[in-house]
Amino acid sequence: MHIKRLAFPTFKHLTERGVAVRLDELWPSEGCGGTDDIVRFDAGLPRVAWVAKCGRSERGIRPSRLGAWNPVALAKVPFSCARDRPQSGERGRAPRGSGHQGAGSAGSGRCLWFLKRFLLIFGLGIILFLFLHSKFSSFKPELPRLAPIAQKLKLLPEERLRNLFTYDGIWLFPKNECKCETTKQQRGYNFQDAYSKSDLPAVKARRQAEYEHFQRREGLPRPLPLLAQPNLPFGYPVHGVEVMPLHTVPIPGLQFEGPDASLYEVTLTASLGTLNTLADTSDNEVQGRGQKQLIISTSNRVLLNFILQHVTYTSTVYQHHQVDMVTLESKSSVAKFPVTIRHPVIPKLYDPGPERKLKDLVTIATKTFLRPHKLMVLLHSIREYYPDLTVIVADDGKEPLKINDNHVEYYTMPFGKGWFAGRNLAISQVTTKYVLWVDDDFLFISKTKIEVLVDVLEKTELDVVGGSVLGNVFQFKLLLEQSKNGACIHRRPGSFRPMDGFPNCVVTSGVVNFFLAHTERLQRVGFDPRLQRVAHSEFFIDGLGSLFVGSCPEVIIGHQPHSKAVDSELVALEKTYNTYRTNTKDQVHFKLALHYFKNHLQCST
Repeated sequence: MHIKRLAFPTFKHLTERGVAVRLDELWPSEGCGGTDDIVRFDAGLPRVAWVAKCGRSERGIRPSRLGAWNPVALAKVPFSCARDRPQSGERGRAPRGSGHQGAGSAGSGRCLWFLKRFLLIFGLGIILFLFLHSKFSSFKPELPRLAPIAQKLKLLPEERLRNLFTYDGIWLFPKNECKCETTKQQRGYNFQDAYSKSDLPAVKARRQAEYEHFQRREGLPRPLPLLAQPNLPFGYPVHGVEVMPLHTVPIPGLQFEGPDASLYEVTLTASLGTLNTLADTSDNEVQGRGQKQLIISTSNRVLLNFILQHVTYTSTVYQHHQVDMVTLESKSSVAKFPVTIRHPVIPKLYDPGPERKLKDLVTIATKTFLRPHKLMVLLHSIREYYPDLTVIVADDGKEPLKINDNHVEYYTMPFGKGWFAGRNLAISQVTTKYVLWVDDDFLFISKTKIEVLVDVLEKTELDVVGGSVLGNVFQFKLLLEQSKNGACIHRRPGSFRPMDGFPNCVVTSGVVNFFLAHTERLQRVGFDPRLQRVAHSEFFIDGLGSLFVGSCPEVIIGHQPHSKAVDSELVALEKTYNTYRTNTKDQVHFKLALHYFKNHLQCST
C-alpha cells in the first residue's frame, strides 16, 4: 500500500481507537475504493495524516489530485486529542454505522471550521506578500543614520579658538577677563601697583562708583541685540526709529501679515512714551489713544493695516538719551522694537570764507618751555612756506618772549604748569576748522605739505591724520580687552589697513606729534592737565573710541639738530629743561594710577 502525506493543521490523531476511513468516502470523485484505499491518522505525527491513495506511490499529493472533499465521510471519523502513537501494523476500517459516529461528527466539524479559516488567512497572506514584494522590490529607502550626539554637539578647543581670533599676539575673543603677559621684547605694567596695598581697597571702591556713574551717563551697558522671532505675523522696524524728547514721530513699517480671522486684535505697549494713531476710527476699534497701551480691534483686515500704518509715538518724559522698547502683540505672537529718545548732535561749523583759503581752514599750535631759540627757528621756517597762517603759542617758561609776528598769538602760563596743560590752552584758542599740532623744535621743509593733510580730512571720516618727522611715523595700534576688573590695553607698532582713496596713507590708533585734526574733536577729547612732563600716547588712549586716526608718511616735517648751545644763558635754560624732560619714579607711578582709575584699565603691554 502506498502512503501519502496530507497536512491537516488543526487535526489531532484519529488512531486513539484504531479508526480508519475509506478513501472513496473522502474523495469519491477519484474513484478510489477497496480495502486498500484507506486513510490512517498517525498519532506520532501531529496534524499529519498518512493516506493510501488508490495504490499509487506519490509523495505529497497536489490539491488537484485530491479531488473534492467529502465532509460527510469526514464527519464519520471520530476525532480524538490523544497523542498516543498507534502500534505498528495497527490498521482497521470503520464500518458505516459505527457507534462513534455522533462524537466524530462534532469533532470533525470544529476541525473543518478551523482548517478553512486557516487556509483562507494563509492564502490571503501569500497574495498580500506577493503584491507588496512586487510593488516595493525596487524601492529601498535609505535608513537615516543616527549621528553620535556627543560628537556633533561640542565646541572647538580653546587652542584652536586662540589661533582663529588672535591679532598681533593678542586673543581678541569675548571672555570677560584679560591679562597683560610680558616678554623680553614687550614690557608691561600693572596699574594697580601704583597704589599701596593698604590704600588699594578704598581706591577700588571709589573707582567702581565713578565707573558706574560714567556708565549711567553714557547709557551703558548697551541693550542686548534685538532678535526678530521667526514666523511672526508682523512687519515692524527693527532699528532706526528716533524721537526728540517730548516730540512725536510716526512709527514706520507697522503691518499685520498673519492669517485671516473673524476678528483681529493687536496691542501696542510703550514704557517711556504714549501711543496713538492718525486714523480716524471709532473708539470701539481703537482704545487707549494717548496712553501707554494702544488696543486695535476690528474685523476688517484692510482697516487694521491702515491704523497700524499711522501709529505714532510721543515722548512724554524729558530724557537725554534713552531707548524705549515698544511691544507689539497679537494672540500668542509678540514682537519688540526700539525707539531711541535723544536730541540730535548740534553741529559746530567753521566758516572757511568765500575763497576757502588755507589760512581760514588751518591754525598751527605749539607749546614751548625754556626753549626760546628752538621756537624762533620753528616760527621762521613756518613763515618761509606759510606766511599768513595763524600760529598759537602756549608758554610756561620763566620769562615771556618777545615775538614780532602779527600772525602769532602768544599765551603765557604759570612756570612749569605742564605739557598737556599748555596743549589745552593752545587748542582752546583755535577758531578754524582744523588745527595742526607741532613741537617747538620741529622745522618746516619743502615736504611739509599741510594741503595734503587737509585734503585727507576733507575727503575721509578721519578725525586726526599724522605725518612723519624725518621719516619717523611713530604709528601704533591700541587693542582693548574687556574685563570685569578693568580693561587690558595693548600697544603694538604699525597700522591696521590702508586708507580708502589714499593708498599712501593708513588707519592706525596713534601718530607722532605732527598731526592735523578737527578742532572740535580735539577739544572734545582734550589733554589731561595732570600730565605735566613726558606724555603723548596718553592722549590717544583717552581718545580711543572717539578719535578716528590715520597717518600719511609722505607729508614730512623736519627736526632741528640736537646741537649744544654756546650762549651761557641758553646753556642754563637747557640744563633746567632737561630736569623737567625726564620722568621721575613718582611721575611714572602717577601715570599708572591715572590709567587705573581714570581710564578704568587693569594693565597694559
